[in-house]
Amino acid sequence: MAYPMYEVDWSVLPPEQNRRFNPAFNIATIKQVVNEAIERVAPVSVRMPTPTRLRDLIRQIRAARTAAEERSVVNKECAYIRSTFREEDSVWRCRNIAKLLYIHMLGYPAHFGQLECLKLIASTRFTDKRVGYLGAMLLLDERQDVHLLITNCLKNDLNSNTQFVVGLALCTLGAIASPEMARDLASEVERLIKSPNAYIKKKAALCAFRIIRRVPDLMEMFLPATRSLLTEKNHGVLITGVTLITEMCENSPDTLNHFKKIVPNLVRILKNLILAGYSPEHDVSGVSDPFLQVKILRLLRILGKNDAEASEAMNDILAQVATNTETSKNVGNTILYETVLSIMDIKSESSLRVLAVNILGRFLLNNDKNIRYVALNTLLRTVHVDTSAVQRHRTTILECLKDPDISIRRRAMELSFALVNQQNIRSMMKELLVFLERSEPEFKAHCSSAMLLAAERYAPTNKWHLDTLFKVFLKAGNYLRDDTVSSTIQIISSAPAERQAYAAMRLWSSLERSAVNGDSSDKQPLVQVATWTIGEYGDLLVSEASNAISMVDDDGVDDFERPREEYVIDIYQKLLWSTQLSITTKEFLLLSLAKLSTRFTSQPSQDKIRVIIDTFGSHIHIELQQRGVELSQLYRQYAHLRPALLERMPPMEAPSARARDDAEPEPEPAAEPQAQDNHQDALLDLIIGSEPLTNGDAEHRTDIAANNNNNNTNTNDILDLLSGLELTSSPAAAPPPALNNNAANNASLLLDGLFAAPQPVISQPSLIVPALDKAGLVVVLEAERGAAHCVTLTMRARSSRLEPLTDFLFQAAVPRTLQLDMMSPSGTVLPPQGEITQVLKINNPSRTPLRLRIRVSYVCEGGPVLEQAEVNAFPADLFN
Repeated sequence: MAYPMYEVDWSVLPPEQNRRFNPAFNIATIKQVVNEAIERVAPVSVRMPTPTRLRDLIRQIRAARTAAEERSVVNKECAYIRSTFREEDSVWRCRNIAKLLYIHMLGYPAHFGQLECLKLIASTRFTDKRVGYLGAMLLLDERQDVHLLITNCLKNDLNSNTQFVVGLALCTLGAIASPEMARDLASEVERLIKSPNAYIKKKAALCAFRIIRRVPDLMEMFLPATRSLLTEKNHGVLITGVTLITEMCENSPDTLNHFKKIVPNLVRILKNLILAGYSPEHDVSGVSDPFLQVKILRLLRILGKNDAEASEAMNDILAQVATNTETSKNVGNTILYETVLSIMDIKSESSLRVLAVNILGRFLLNNDKNIRYVALNTLLRTVHVDTSAVQRHRTTILECLKDPDISIRRRAMELSFALVNQQNIRSMMKELLVFLERSEPEFKAHCSSAMLLAAERYAPTNKWHLDTLFKVFLKAGNYLRDDTVSSTIQIISSAPAERQAYAAMRLWSSLERSAVNGDSSDKQPLVQVATWTIGEYGDLLVSEASNAISMVDDDGVDDFERPREEYVIDIYQKLLWSTQLSITTKEFLLLSLAKLSTRFTSQPSQDKIRVIIDTFGSHIHIELQQRGVELSQLYRQYAHLRPALLERMPPMEAPSARARDDAEPEPEPAAEPQAQDNHQDALLDLIIGSEPLTNGDAEHRTDIAANNNNNNTNTNDILDLLSGLELTSSPAAAPPPALNNNAANNASLLLDGLFAAPQPVISQPSLIVPALDKAGLVVVLEAERGAAHCVTLTMRARSSRLEPLTDFLFQAAVPRTLQLDMMSPSGTVLPPQGEITQVLKINNPSRTPLRLRIRVSYVCEGGPVLEQAEVNAFPADLFN
């Protein structure tokens, strides 16, 4: 049996050293003598079979061909280790704990070795202590009862005369310290920070860093000793001291103000690092101690934030670092990146911020994809600080849209939209349209929505706005979001008559091309908008007056030819007979075709439209069949009502006013059509009778649209059917219908006074209810009472963070007894100090207290974030 201390390295010593005392007394003789002595004096429990060495156990586990075979090897070894623990085998305890730690790293249970680790820690041998403390760090935490027993051992070792033993105790204390243990031993750590030994001092500083994270109340104890760390010449002590001060400043505003006095010291250290000559001990790729430089730059960024005096003291050194750092190596790029973050966060001079943005611009030209991604990410965070400086690198950013890496393209796309303004809208949209056409499907929805918002905000003219909308519809296809169809229809309906005719002609060209090429199924949002527009303004499409309208688009292309009425109906018939179009799209087509019957004048086209509509009276889909039957009745029993029911819709009211520098000003919507719209909403509630949505989130709306049961589509269609009637008969005043009903009586019988004037709604003062306040994001709900048992909530989201929140999505849900309808949000990107609003309409017939569950998701610097909350602070009489 071999003694473990001498087992490993017998063959390492050269022969002359083996025979130092007696040439005949060789290694084999020594091993034999030692083993015989152990056999004579050791108890029976020691004379156990020699345990497997760690390297042999690793070989056995790696040689296992299946998971079951590996478990067999591990279970067998664990059983042997347990038996040695029961026999109190102290000879092989160190080796067994080492094997047990390897087994623990593989994911197998090793908790039965916790007490043995404590026995190794109590040993006087350094090798035993090292393995024991390693086992304690891996196997123990504050939830274990054994954890309490280690405090006394740590205290003894913290007072040891051997620096390596003290270092082991400090490392273990920093790794597993509970709040109670930290309070008991904090004074010992504070004493060791003042030690003259640099090795102990840096270990104690790191241990204090961990203790402060666990127990922030102990921060004041370490303040006096921490400041002296910056006067050390040892770089290891310096970097640990800067790390400790950074942690203190991030956790306490008072400590931050206290340490603002050390800015000159940090500037001096950083300057010495830059100007220092070659030092083999600290040189990394030609840069002197980049790790210490990065730590100091981060601390300067924290100290200089919102402090003009501290920022002024560090402006010069930041400029020197930005201009003197070597950029050919990745280490230099790391320092430059931290320098840029510091410049953009402090109150720096404008010239220094331009220098920082130029550094990021150089990063965009780097061949390393990681550096380009970091540059785009940082530019996206800093674009709101100095937009003009970032605009100088717009060409380089647009080139990143063609990068093969998908993550770089995503960041470049988001940054491009952040750079769009009134001056560059035309050139930016051309580049983004090319990107939209070539991009992956997961990009198209976000990109197209952002383009529509940018065009809405910065469009120079109405004509350019319409051209851009149609190009986005062509290139995005079916990946457009649901709200884009309704918003585009609203824009067209509120445009001047000349622009409406232009939109009808331009959309007809796109619709005809899609129908002929057979790709209309891939562009169904375009088909829906085109058919609605042609149905409303079809008379402008085929009239001779259309020849006087200029059809040259923004690119100088004129591909419009005035169609014949019969040809338009043939295209409609081809699309209606298509098996690849959705039911929603066919509903648009069918109602648009019915409206064309009042726009076209030739008898052959009228007869053809009637035949097509009659065909849908026996359609297999119930919704299309119902529409076909109802529209067919307008040709028979109620033919006299057809022109009034299918006349042109009034301009739709925009959610917000848009200023346009165009030749013709847009007409303001009159008050009368608005009252009529409110009245028609009340009518639709009675006609539709559908089950209300109980969840207002966007995903649920998308699913409903995908299943062709979109209530908004039905609403638009019924509004088309019932628009323009000026019947004001009330149920009480209407006479009973005679046998020979005239037109007025027919109208009264059909509509039964549903168009009576609505009761005026008395506006109530708004009520603001806080919904969410977390991580710089504040969401409030502004409640405003409307009609009986109806309330309008306006969600307002504000951010106090420094970086924008992208992909912002607000979702809400109410109990089933309530009806919730959510309007489109004002945007999906929440800039710093900006705001996003969204309107929620709630109908509560039972007048129960309102309970609302909300969910907010967004993407920020650290990745995707999801927050949920329940809002119950609404007054009980909100619906009274």
